Amino acid sequence: MAFSLPEHWVWDFWLADDGRHFHLFFLYAPHSLGDPESRHRNARIGHATSADLVDWTYHGRAFDAGAPGTFDGSATWTGSVVRGTDGLWRMFYTGSLFPSPDAATNVETIGVATSPDLFTWTKQPGPIVTADSRWYETLGTSSWPEEAWRDPWVYSDPSGDDWHMLVTARINHGTDEGRGVVAHATSHDLVSWEVGPPLSEPQSGFSHLEVPQLVEIEGHHLLIFCCNSPRLANDKKGATGGIWTAPAAGPLGPFDITAASLLVDERYYAGRLVQDRSGQWTLIAFTMNLPGEPFGGQISDPMPIVWDGQKPILAQAG
Repeated sequence: MAFSLPEHWVWDFWLADDGRHFHLFFLYAPHSLGDPESRHRNARIGHATSADLVDWTYHGRAFDAGAPGTFDGSATWTGSVVRGTDGLWRMFYTGSLFPSPDAATNVETIGVATSPDLFTWTKQPGPIVTADSRWYETLGTSSWPEEAWRDPWVYSDPSGDDWHMLVTARINHGTDEGRGVVAHATSHDLVSWEVGPPLSEPQSGFSHLEVPQLVEIEGHHLLIFCCNSPRLANDKKGATGGIWTAPAAGPLGPFDITAASLLVDERYYAGRLVQDRSGQWTLIAFTMNLPGEPFGGQISDPMPIVWDGQKPILAQAG
């Protein structure tokens, strides 16, 4: 495997590129917890670097969770990293707070940490972006066990100076199981954020659209996201989940989730499309499992991607 830790599960991740090295930020939790499912409420963010996306050097923890009771007091979850015009790196990440040690319910919000060099991080007071009940579900307003507001993907506006954030969220109306949407927030300065309506329609087959990523391949804008089998809804219920791609009308969406296609099944999850130094598009993902199989918890080697005229596919499948 491209990256693993011998005594920890490793799963969701995101990347930053400083021009010389790729910086891998990832969630990890110790095997000593026993049950892999317990990793979620004990997740921390680790850091590794590589020149080629294959051989990685581990640098330890990026930063810790917050004090008990704070927005990230239980766990630090998935995010993304961008560099502002001021030269400062910003990591937008999910803060998770489980109000009770005995319940699965949790509240997710977005925080930010800053760094001059991608190694030393300073968390800023948070949360900085939260679910807006004008459009989005909040804890207790449906049967869903969490206030879903996580996995921020931040990118610059290609036609201006603004910044955009995509967020895993759920709409506040309609049948519970099909409420998954991609939420949207904007900022002029990467500091103050304004939440707006979603960039996708609900009831499109997914209870949630996890770890969103926006890419452009061969002139086509695409949303990459994940949903496993148990969280498929509507006409997709009973199908196999995994890593999905959906067409986007442009860099600001909207996203046609009804046209989503499976890139790879849930043996892999939290996939990111990344260009290596040669310009080759690759898929990197963590190893999960098919139903009934043990959790993997390692990050894959890069898998080459090709464009088949309509969508990206794994090269070996072409």
